[in-house]
Amino acid sequence: RRSSLRMTQQQLAKKMFVSTALVSYWENDRRIPDVAMLGHLADCLGVTDAELLSEIRGQNIVPTVMLVDDEKIILKGALRTLSAAMPEAKIYGFSTVDEAIRFAADNRIDIAFLDIELRRGSGLALAEELRRMHPKVNVIFLTSYREYAMDAWELGVSGYILKPLTLERVKQELSVLRFPVHGLEE
Repeated sequence: RRSSLRMTQQQLAKKMFVSTALVSYWENDRRIPDVAMLGHLADCLGVTDAELLSEIRGQNIVPTVMLVDDEKIILKGALRTLSAAMPEAKIYGFSTVDEAIRFAADNRIDIAFLDIELRRGSGLALAEELRRMHPKVNVIFLTSYREYAMDAWELGVSGYILKPLTLERVKQELSVLRFPVHGLEE
C-alpha cells in the first residue's frame, strides 16, 4: 500500500513517528503492528482500518520453518519429512546455532524444529534466544533424549519429538501448535 502511494519507508516512518527499521520489519513480516498502531497506520496510508485489515488478510502468507540439527544425514532426512508435511512452507535447515541465530535475526520464524544436544551449543539455549527474538515462535524439539522433556516443557515449547522423525508425528505436532500459523494447510 505504501509503495502504491509512492511513499518511501522513511516517509511513512516519519509520518508515524516510528523508526524506518520498524516499517521494514512490518513489510518483511518480522513484526506485526499492534492494534493501536494499525489505526494510525491506516490513517497514514489513507484507508480505513477495515480496508487495511482486508489487505493484510488477502496477502498470501507463507509459513517460515527452521530446522537445526548438527548431524547432516538427519538434517537432510528431516528436511524431506518436513517438506512433505508442509509443502506450502519455506523450510530452512541449519547445522549450527550461529547460522540459525543469524537467519532468525533477519527473518520471521513461525516454527523451529530443534535438536537439543548440538556439538557447539544447546537447543534449549537456542530455543530461549528464538523466543526472545520471536515471542510467538512454535518450538518443537527433535531429539534422541527423553530426559530433556521437562526442561523443554518449562520453556513453553509446542512439542517434543523423539527421533526418528516421521511424517505422522510431524502432522500430529502441527495439529496442536501453541501459536496459530497462518498459511499451513488444515
